Formats: sequence, C-alpha cells, structure tokens
Amino acid sequence: MSFGKNLQYLRQLSRNMTQEALAEKLNVSRQTISKWEMDTANPEMDKALEICKIFNCSLDNLFREEMDKRSDAYSNLRVEEVAGFRYIEHTVISTEPESDAIGHLRRIAKKNGIDNPRIIGWDFPNLSQEQTNVFNMHGYTAALILPDGKKIDGVDIREQSAHKYVAIHIDRPFDNPFVTIPGAYHTLSDFMRTNGLEQVYDGVIPCFETGCESMDVYIACK
Repeated sequence: MSFGKNLQYLRQLSRNMTQEALAEKLNVSRQTISKWEMDTANPEMDKALEICKIFNCSLDNLFREEMDKRSDAYSNLRVEEVAGFRYIEHTVISTEPESDAIGHLRRIAKKNGIDNPRIIGWDFPNLSQEQTNVFNMHGYTAALILPDGKKIDGVDIREQSAHKYVAIHIDRPFDNPFVTIPGAYHTLSDFMRTNGLEQVYDGVIPCFETGCESMDVYIACK
C-alpha cells in the first residue's frame, strides 16, 4: 500500500482535482502535495484528517489500503444519464450462467427479427450456500433491450425510466475477469463515495454490464 498513490487516486476520482486545488484546500504548497504523492513525506495528523473529510474516506483507507485497483484496461470514468428502455430478462443458475442466459436471449432476438441485439446483464445473488459451495454454481440475469415499438408475445416486458449512472469502460475484460471486472466495481464505488453520490436500488436496475470484447459497467446513483 502507498499513501501517495492513494492520494493521487482520490484526486483523480474527484473530477481530476489538481495538486494546486488540493493544496489550496489544505493551505499547503503544491510542492507539499507532490512530496506526499511521491511518498517522500507524510502529512501531519490534522492534514490527514482534512484529506479524509475532503475525499469522504477514512484514515484506514488512506494509509492501510491499496485503493487504486485500476489497470490500464480502464477508461472513461463518468456520470451518465441512461435513457429509458423496455426489456425482457432471463435468469440462469448454472456453472456457466452468463453464456446460457445471453445465448437464450440471442435466440429470442433472432426469432423475433431483432438484428444486432443489445443485451445487458448482472449477477443474480439469490443462491443457496449448497449451490455456490458444493455445486460451484452462480446466477446471472441477462436482459434484452427492446427496440422502440417492438412487442414479443408470451413474455413479461419490463420498463425502466431514464436514470443517472456512474460508469466505466473496460478494454479486454476477460483477459483477467476475476480481477478486472470486480476492480471496475471497486473503482466506481470509490468514485461515488468521493463525489458524494449514493447508490440507488429501488425502481431501477441497480447495476449492470454491457459488452464482451470491451465492456461498460454501470451503477445507478442519485
């Protein structure tokens, strides 16, 4: 862990706050911020507490954690207004639920003449310990976004209004998926906390992923 790297990370999350801007808030010089970020000096306790207040984090976050779990695969960290959409969803619990759920919806899309279907997905958490630990299963829900005016008989069509999300782009997410994808959620959570954004669970899809070769991860917020 490195206090300097954590501080630089927090600045970047806070809409790329400059060293000069942080120095002004703390009433220190820009050179002092630079020394902290290079780990050639540490702040006094009162300044460390001020940093915690500015970035809405704890002393443990600053000095004991490796906060920056990003990689070169991440880009375009942003707040985005996602337009409203209609969708159908399909949940699978298996050892390979993502491909099963997405494949099912692709077949529905093809059957109903939907070219280049837009599919999003998210983890389905309601599994028993036996399913997870004994049978090595997990759950995944995929959702097919319906084109305007498209109707599909015999399925439950859901609707979501336009809503604000924080989002991040991942190149090559499946090169190391068990690190890269959770790391994206970690970065988004840090971004929300640093910028005073609260996650929303009711009335919207709380989080979802879209894309395969490259991926965007979204978390709903106020």
